[in-house]
Amino acid sequence: QVQLVESGGGLVQPGGSLRLSCAASGTFFSIEAMGWYRQAPGKQRELVARTDRGASTDYADSVKGRFTISRDNTKNTVYLQMNSLKPEDTAVYYCNAFVRIGVVSGYGDYWGQGTQVTVSS
Repeated sequence: QVQLVESGGGLVQPGGSLRLSCAASGTFFSIEAMGWYRQAPGKQRELVARTDRGASTDYADSVKGRFTISRDNTKNTVYLQMNSLKPEDTAVYYCNAFVRIGVVSGYGDYWGQGTQVTVSS
């Protein structure tokens, strides 16, 4: 079983910054990829950013140049630095991990509980 614990959400003014963290724990062979998704009220969940074991990254067009995803493999933790925040960034942010459970056990897709980010003056 894999657990993802997020932290760092909150209320910030437009133009401000927040840093989200997500730590993975449990029993698994490796974490293949980690990322952040978000869901605003009345909208579908969407990818914000993700990174794989080779440190390649992928960003939604709406956050390019403002958000930076990074990963500490020694701590099984992924971070999302969010700068120049806009009201349209308001959403619940979810951490995701694609995990190799074991050498022969296959893979699993796991989600955190979500953390609220509100950008408002």
